[in-house]
Amino acid sequence: MPVSLNPLESPRVADQPVEIVERKGRGHPDSICDALAEELSLALCRFYRTHCGLVMHHNVDKVLLSAGESAPAFGGGKLVKPIEIFLSGRATSVCDGIEVPLQQMIEDTAGAWLRRNLHALDSDRDVKLHARVRPGSPELVELFRRSSRTGVWLANDTSCGVGYAPLSPLETVVLAVEQALTAPSLHAREPAFGEDVKVMGLRRGSEIDLTVACALIGRHLTDAADYMAAKDRIAALAWETAVRHTTMPVSVSVNTADDPATASLYLTVTGTSAEAGDDGEAGRGNRINGLIAPYRPMTMESVAGKNPLTHVGKLYNICAGLTAERIVGEVPGIRAVNCFLLSRIGQRIDQPQIVDLRVASEGAGLDNLRPNLEAIVRDELQKLPQLAEDLLDGRLGLDRWPLRQG
Repeated sequence: MPVSLNPLESPRVADQPVEIVERKGRGHPDSICDALAEELSLALCRFYRTHCGLVMHHNVDKVLLSAGESAPAFGGGKLVKPIEIFLSGRATSVCDGIEVPLQQMIEDTAGAWLRRNLHALDSDRDVKLHARVRPGSPELVELFRRSSRTGVWLANDTSCGVGYAPLSPLETVVLAVEQALTAPSLHAREPAFGEDVKVMGLRRGSEIDLTVACALIGRHLTDAADYMAAKDRIAALAWETAVRHTTMPVSVSVNTADDPATASLYLTVTGTSAEAGDDGEAGRGNRINGLIAPYRPMTMESVAGKNPLTHVGKLYNICAGLTAERIVGEVPGIRAVNCFLLSRIGQRIDQPQIVDLRVASEGAGLDNLRPNLEAIVRDELQKLPQLAEDLLDGRLGLDRWPLRQG
């Protein structure tokens, strides 16, 4: 396993003059698509294990949300046309003579997630689901079976995974603010706050400017004045959360497209723009660490919905992030690290074509650090089979990531 070890030449993100970071909350249409893809994959894994004795080939990572039509109003509002969600991909449909109930599984997993995560949405009335999952291609199914027979898991794609550590102060703030605004406990006292929250963070020098979009729910607001008061509470909560995570000056703006003079406000029926204003697609939202950080290395690979045993588009992005976090946490003198993993289809997943580490260190030279770094890389690659167990048991997931903050 070749390990390329090179200095991280550019300044750390936190040392650069400008930085931009985004996070989409769980009610954003893209986040909904990611979540439903992942929930379906996990349900398939559990079904296959129970009825087939092992996880079978599947990748259900193609989900599209087509927004509905709504008529929001203070004190009420209604959906005119439902949100339509198309779940597509490939999955083994029969194993040991048992038919996999894909349609029922899609309805059960999607409905349960929507009810659990969008408090103002009626998933039975407001959402129409379309099942478009079909059997996989013969060559990829055979590759998966070969892995199952030998117990040596082979990559089902040629793909690059990327991870980095630690989080910058801005990344830490953006993550914390979105989580505070969508915390389930918040909706008990603030039912007008929807889960469709997007936080865009800008740092210029040592000053942070947050732009927050938060869908507000009309039936819990009496009028425009009530709406504006809710916006003020959102801004206050965002600011209070931010300043707990940074000493930098922070400013917060909320729903900046509002025009009270024309009654143009971010008012919704369900707390998500998916009801009318915005479509969604799996893979267009947060990366596996929960952030969209264009000043960081990223990959276009979508993690959600890919099988957790052989799909390197999922495994290598998770593994690269965990590897980077361990290096920063365990190797003295490491200030920052970027980790890149490249697979080759048909080859062992624990033997990537290359591992490229870009390291910012203090004191010891990279050659002296190499033994410790390579040991961590080998250990994390050997743990790849355990990642499936961690995902199935909920120890890891789209919103359960052991982030190391800096």
